[in-house]
Amino acid sequence: MTYPSVLPATFVSRPNRFVAQVLVDGTPVSVHVKNTGRCRELLRPGVRVWLTPGTTPGRKTPYDLIAVEKGERLINMDAQAPNQVFGEWARAGHFLPDLTLLQPEHRYGDSRFDFYWETPTRKGFVEVQGVTLEEDGGVYFPDAPTQRGIKHLHGLTHCLSQGYEAAVCFVIQMAQADFFAPNTRTHPAFGEALRQAAQAGVQVMAYTCAVTPDRLTMDRPVPIHL
Repeated sequence: MTYPSVLPATFVSRPNRFVAQVLVDGTPVSVHVKNTGRCRELLRPGVRVWLTPGTTPGRKTPYDLIAVEKGERLINMDAQAPNQVFGEWARAGHFLPDLTLLQPEHRYGDSRFDFYWETPTRKGFVEVQGVTLEEDGGVYFPDAPTQRGIKHLHGLTHCLSQGYEAAVCFVIQMAQADFFAPNTRTHPAFGEALRQAAQAGVQVMAYTCAVTPDRLTMDRPVPIHL
């Protein structure tokens, strides 16, 4: 996926989950943060961030904050991007080569999964999670407790019992990662739910992305430590 007309800025503060204060060429500007997670290790005063113009007419924040530099790493932090890049990757034949249907936002039972897919002989669901938390080369999800994430893992397990295949794909929104692991320190229940889902047969995938200020593309798998 690509972003139009990106420009650099300097992060100043984050008054709430949705808004950040930045400096664009020294001028204070309020921008929309496209990630409601904590991201405290990323959004620190003085770091370089990247913006793209907002698309909603008449809104108060003229730009969206989409990426941040953490040392030498460029991390995309657009919470909507993982679904889009997974969809592009899957439609290009990298998920299943004989894919005949990839339907986003598909409801099944009491869950709405990110994707429903079909091949001539198989069918299943995929839940996509974006990963921005990095520590000492490892990457972790979630960065804050997520009951919704646990619910979807239980839902994927239920799909298996109904004859579907099921997978969860962790899209790592940066280029370098030694491994992926659930963030059991922040949310041990999510880690346990992920291990139970994997033991039941839910496929667990984790892929880094090629990242530039104006582009995000799924790249390569990394080891998974459950």
